[in-house]
Amino acid sequence: MGDKGPYIPPLVGWMYDLVLWSFSVLIDLFFREVHPRGSWKIPRRGPIILVAAPHANQFVDSLVLMRVIRSEAHRRISWLIAEKSFRRKFIGFLARGIGTLPVARAMDNLKPGTGTIYLPDPINEPTLLRGVGTNFEGKPFEKDGTIALPTVNGTSHSTAIAEVRGPEELVLKKPFKARDALVQLTGRQDIDSEGNFTGTASDNAEFKGTKFKVAPHVDQTAVYQAVFKRLGSGGCVGIFPEGGSHDRTTLLPLKAGVALMALGTLAENPDCGLKIVPCGMNYFHAHKFRSRAVIEFGTPIDVPPELVEQFKQGERRESVGALLEIIYGGLVSVTVTSPDYETLMVIQAARRLYNTKGKKLPLPMVVELNRRLVKGYAHFKDDPRIVDLRRAIVSYNKSLRILGIRDHQVVYAKFSIVQVVATLIYRLGKLALLAIGTLPGFLLFTPVFIATKHLSAKKSKEALAASTVKLQGRDVMATWKLLIALAFAPALYAFYTAAFTYWTYWNRVNGMVPDWVPLWSVVVIGMVLFPTITFAALRIGEVGMDIIKSLRPLVLSLNPSSANTLVRLREKRAALAQQVTDAINTMGPELFPDFDASRIVTDPFREATKIEEVPDHGPPEVRRSSVSDSSEKMPTSEPLPRNESFHNLANIGFFSTRPPSRNRSRSSSASGRPGSRHGLKPLSSLTQKDPLEDVSSRIRDAMRERGERRRRRSEDGSWDMASSGPGTPSSEENRKDL
Repeated sequence: MGDKGPYIPPLVGWMYDLVLWSFSVLIDLFFREVHPRGSWKIPRRGPIILVAAPHANQFVDSLVLMRVIRSEAHRRISWLIAEKSFRRKFIGFLARGIGTLPVARAMDNLKPGTGTIYLPDPINEPTLLRGVGTNFEGKPFEKDGTIALPTVNGTSHSTAIAEVRGPEELVLKKPFKARDALVQLTGRQDIDSEGNFTGTASDNAEFKGTKFKVAPHVDQTAVYQAVFKRLGSGGCVGIFPEGGSHDRTTLLPLKAGVALMALGTLAENPDCGLKIVPCGMNYFHAHKFRSRAVIEFGTPIDVPPELVEQFKQGERRESVGALLEIIYGGLVSVTVTSPDYETLMVIQAARRLYNTKGKKLPLPMVVELNRRLVKGYAHFKDDPRIVDLRRAIVSYNKSLRILGIRDHQVVYAKFSIVQVVATLIYRLGKLALLAIGTLPGFLLFTPVFIATKHLSAKKSKEALAASTVKLQGRDVMATWKLLIALAFAPALYAFYTAAFTYWTYWNRVNGMVPDWVPLWSVVVIGMVLFPTITFAALRIGEVGMDIIKSLRPLVLSLNPSSANTLVRLREKRAALAQQVTDAINTMGPELFPDFDASRIVTDPFREATKIEEVPDHGPPEVRRSSVSDSSEKMPTSEPLPRNESFHNLANIGFFSTRPPSRNRSRSSSASGRPGSRHGLKPLSSLTQKDPLEDVSSRIRDAMRERGERRRRRSEDGSWDMASSGPGTPSSEENRKDL
């Protein structure tokens, strides 16, 4: 067997596409919108390693990326999957057919150890570990094995074993440095946040050590050889370098495996042209039904040749560490991370306050604006102005939670009583009509809703108990909802069809079905009718839920006491918006040299510069303009191609120095269809010096000139733009998750 090389599960093309097509239906149903950004950066040929993070949705992340890369780059991915998941019957069966590579993880083999452990001299000998009632010479304990501590504050710290010296003494490869870990192993509290001892206490007589878990060393040689072989043949390997799924707001430390795979491949075949493509998985409520996602691809990373040479010469630790830093930087550039959940909520609130005109931003621009605000917050977080602003935003968010409304619904405070009553009556009537269309499908699909909610919550608790990094276990909920629905829904439809057929056989559905209709046709009708009813209920109910969420602020506006609260909250919001805008305009140029040139949202408080708003080409609704309506159209020097039109600003190069990616519909990609006119329109010939810089410069110049013409027309009063009223259900639906 060794002479033949490692076994590589074959990637069966037709089975890969069949599995992808089957699950794509569920992806379309579960997500309201999946938007790829920067997919043009994915190499169409040659070996690539796709590194994706954060891994917030267990198996769903893989399916979403498989679909995006298959439709956008026409490539198939061989995923590295945990051997624990590979051993599951259904998952393992599918994984073998689509060419996944199983990887054994130490964290999956952790077992509770006997006795307790402690650090006898954490200052002078931080790697020396001793036990009480332990047997380190037993089977689980070996060189390169793993010692893990109990979870504290959502994190379990671990390290590898360097040497076993006896039944109650061993040496660690790396010392524990985190404060929580040192407190667990020493019982001392005189430790600062950096893991440094601040006192002189050398012993705690009452300390008895801490419980621990141990896992044997896992030999990954066969896995690496399989990856080298697949990449050497020009394949595409996908990996989540954090090691496992989680629901944190920050990236976990990257595992060394991805760097070893890249360096090992180039060490064996230096001319293979391997590239590493970072991919950011940006979800809006990842575990919730009908949520949204932006999948962003970064610039492919070329592994520096000097790191490959360093790797060949045996300096693996240095070369692997350097490459991991490069990969981490690539992932940070395409993800939105924050120190904690409250900070993320503050950042998102600041983004909404900065966009005071309520203009709907495309999802990629929402992600980009969040990313810039996070970067700015990290840089200025200790500034007194930012500290005060954060405190004010937290207070504002608390007021919203107390009232049970969202930020964009505060605008109802300016409506008159007549407007509120008329809007409330209209929406209640519309909701009643929608309920009639939703009720049959809702009743049919209720068993699936109940089963998925109950079982996914149960699996979430199990995953949380078994994990050392999860906070609430939400990262497995979407996966289990899809798997349960995939198994239960067809069985439920089969039951409904059988009952419908039997009813027809028994009394022809109370005489409503003619005798000449054969029973086999009733079976066919049932197989089509019941899924159609539930799907229609899903789409109709989605609109109904948006209306239901908009009713509470209307009711509050009719209550005199809460109406006054809304008015005060609206005034507070206006003051906060001014404060946020001033802070961004003051500090932004310090962090971003091209701040004014690369704005995503124009300054809403600069009345001297009147820049038009872009019309929202969302779902058709009854339009109620808050400004004015005009039949005049904006003139342009040259019509934009359909995929570059104003209904999707994410695809216009004005917002980025990189070429735009292909447009997508809300649930599927239209790229690649013959005759769909989804190609980029040529601008002009490129110079050989720096094509991307040349394109970016010309686009900026063209857009600047066009903006000047529009401002002149605006000042002359030659045209005006209409916008959706802030109170319409369509505008609320478009903004509720943003």
